[in-house]
Amino acid sequence: MTSMYRGLHDNYVSNKGRSTSCVTLAVVLGCLTILGIVLAIAVLERPPPPKDHETLPGEDGNFSINQCSMFLVESIPRHVNYKSNVTFGIPLEKAWKDLISMATDQVDVVSFYWTLTGEDINVNSSTDMPGREILKELEELPSRNVSVRVVTSIPSVRTNSTDLKILKQKGVHVRKVNFGRLMKGVLHSKFWIVDKKHVFIGSANMDWRALTQVKELGVVVYNCSSLAKDLLKIFQSYWVMGQSNSSLPQPWPAEYDTAINKHHPLLVNTDNISSSLYLTGSPPSFCPPSRTQDLEAILSSISEAERFVDVAVMEYFPTTRFEKPQRYWSFIDDTIRMVAFERKVKIRMLISCGQDSDPAMLTFLHSLASMNSPRQHISIQIKLYIVPVGNQSDIPYSRVNHNKYMVTDKVAYIGTSNWSGDYFLTTAGVGLVISQHAPHHVWKTKALQSQLRAVFDRDWHSDFAVHLADLGHHPDCALST
Repeated sequence: MTSMYRGLHDNYVSNKGRSTSCVTLAVVLGCLTILGIVLAIAVLERPPPPKDHETLPGEDGNFSINQCSMFLVESIPRHVNYKSNVTFGIPLEKAWKDLISMATDQVDVVSFYWTLTGEDINVNSSTDMPGREILKELEELPSRNVSVRVVTSIPSVRTNSTDLKILKQKGVHVRKVNFGRLMKGVLHSKFWIVDKKHVFIGSANMDWRALTQVKELGVVVYNCSSLAKDLLKIFQSYWVMGQSNSSLPQPWPAEYDTAINKHHPLLVNTDNISSSLYLTGSPPSFCPPSRTQDLEAILSSISEAERFVDVAVMEYFPTTRFEKPQRYWSFIDDTIRMVAFERKVKIRMLISCGQDSDPAMLTFLHSLASMNSPRQHISIQIKLYIVPVGNQSDIPYSRVNHNKYMVTDKVAYIGTSNWSGDYFLTTAGVGLVISQHAPHHVWKTKALQSQLRAVFDRDWHSDFAVHLADLGHHPDCALST
């Protein structure tokens, strides 16, 4: 790596130390050598929670309070133009402003770092205006008697950001979690909770570039108090760890436990769509036993697919990235190879490539793509998504596809982590897993799963996606020759 922090790449350098207990899942994964994928899944799967977890949240078991309307949220960088008649999510700027405007009681925001103005990164660009507006609207919330809490990470990206100082002066409560001390990692989650009933989860940090210069994807869920209150437990775990001299509890107290997980998802029926959803978390040491871990959800989603798996992620490494020495970490890679080879599930992977991408990723992508064999009915296709830089070259760590999602014939998964070992072992992240069923005409037009597949198809077939084998030299892609 050329620098300790890679801006929008959300990277960090891990110290040499690692957890000494081989009882927890985190270190089981860390201590395991390369094993068969069946064993890997066996290690990750936990038995269902006790019987008292079978009644999901809701007032007296009544789910009428959970309308849970879900919408894709996107940010498309300036000067990235698609053909007509394609699917788009709600603009990220609109989603955030809507959440702020509807807040009446409480807003909780988690972001790896905060850089909502150009001055934060010593850049003079009119494209930071949406970020300035978001910051101004957040500043005004306390004057509307809305309580605002913010959690961010230590270490974080090194910038001149004054966002949090400004917010604190306006009455916003801010805590910084020293993940470097607690876990040798960072707090990489990005989510909002509004009035304990509205939720945003996605790839976007509180950064003006996320609104105008970087391709982001997330989901906003309205009127879903059970989901929001469950996410609030994750927020609260960060909040208490943001106290000085905090230490990780072993185990987490009962109030952090959850009744919503892979085995017992939240069930919602809205607009003739039946949805089951649950939140995931990482690292394992921040998850009570009842919380489905992020890696567990990803592996099971891939392994349970029957027809296709489409993945869009900024970075993909079957290794750890930031600890020294690095280790081979092939759980996701092995699962992809297994379902493609044994069950002929079609794999498409859309990996980001920008001017700051790590060329070391190319070797692993070529290795995975080499399995593609139409004669043997093995389909693993990989493309690189390249955001054109154009005249935006003066803006550092921008012009990149920052998405972190997967859609299969069974589920949609929207997360906050890149796909390499550290993000699931020592880094805080969250994800939302959604499985939906609806009549065909409703599915095509309203189901979030269907919309996410349409977004993936839009990007896959766009002019910005280049087959790995056809890359050649591209000035905006550090992986090109």
